[in-house]
Amino acid sequence: MITEKDAIALINLAESLEINVFIDGGWGVDALLGEQTREHQDIDLFVEERQAARFIHALHQQGFKERTEAYSTPNHIVFADADRRTVDLHLFNYDADGCIVFEGETYPADTFSGEGYIGKKKVSCIPPQAQVAFHTGYAFDDNDIRDVLALCRRFHLSVPNEYLPYAD
Repeated sequence: MITEKDAIALINLAESLEINVFIDGGWGVDALLGEQTREHQDIDLFVEERQAARFIHALHQQGFKERTEAYSTPNHIVFADADRRTVDLHLFNYDADGCIVFEGETYPADTFSGEGYIGKKKVSCIPPQAQVAFHTGYAFDDNDIRDVLALCRRFHLSVPNEYLPYAD
């Protein structure tokens, strides 16, 4: 489990190395909401590929080791430590137009323009509209339902069709 304290420590670690990290997943949702709404098994961090080696070295120094998962790819690397804290590291690049390229897909330059808070720590994250969009098109679970509905309520977004049966 990644606690608020763990999340902040990992972000501070990256910042101490002058590495920009962008928060996605459950912690990204909670950052946008400004509060922790549930326990998190991991933290999803996006790091520019050119900065990845330094961040991975720092993770190793903190006791994190690479762990292969069914969803692991060269650009989606999972790390865990002895306390079973897990970091899902997503490596991306910018193209010539400033758009984000991740695993062969190109995303708008503003994909990392969200801001939120983990505790009192201001963080960069995926904005609400993109978070909701990224939660569609796959078999979602109860956490996804809670996250999407909370974002839609807070930011006055339309609930995606596949989540409508779960909306109030």
